[in-house]
Amino acid sequence: MGWKEWEKSKAGPGRRMGRLCGLLVVCAGLGAGCAGGPEPQARWMDGVTTAEVVQRLQVVVPASASDLRSAYRKGLQDDTLLLAFVLPTPDVEGFLARLDPQEPVKAGPKSFAGPEPVAPFAHVGLPEPDSVPGVRTGQVCAPCAEVDFMHAAVARVDEKSSRVYFEAAD
Repeated sequence: MGWKEWEKSKAGPGRRMGRLCGLLVVCAGLGAGCAGGPEPQARWMDGVTTAEVVQRLQVVVPASASDLRSAYRKGLQDDTLLLAFVLPTPDVEGFLARLDPQEPVKAGPKSFAGPEPVAPFAHVGLPEPDSVPGVRTGQVCAPCAEVDFMHAAVARVDEKSSRVYFEAAD
């Protein structure tokens, strides 16, 4: 007796359907196991120093800078580097000129948020540059030596000082 004859004699239509359903459940379970599980997510990296971020961005932070803040976010495709510091307002224009920006840093917000709805500067305890009245923004470079692009923004903190923001993708 061959396989087909045995199948016809021993297993009626209900039993064959049950085996087929069982096979489908196993296959579906295996597929879910391969595709399932937590998806990798972008995350803020602990232990990355401001000096490391500055080196990666290749920005020379002026000696007059204070309140330096930085962060590094490991992404699925691109990583994000943040750097912000406060300068005396009279030092800002000279600092920006030394950057030799690709486009002028001019009035008007430019969304720093990438494709994901995030507020990256909130991670370092700062307001987003877009939300600060009178902010000036511009693209420093794209591509840059070490990163894919880098944006800069400048916003007044008070009468004497301004905050410089950098966001870059690598």
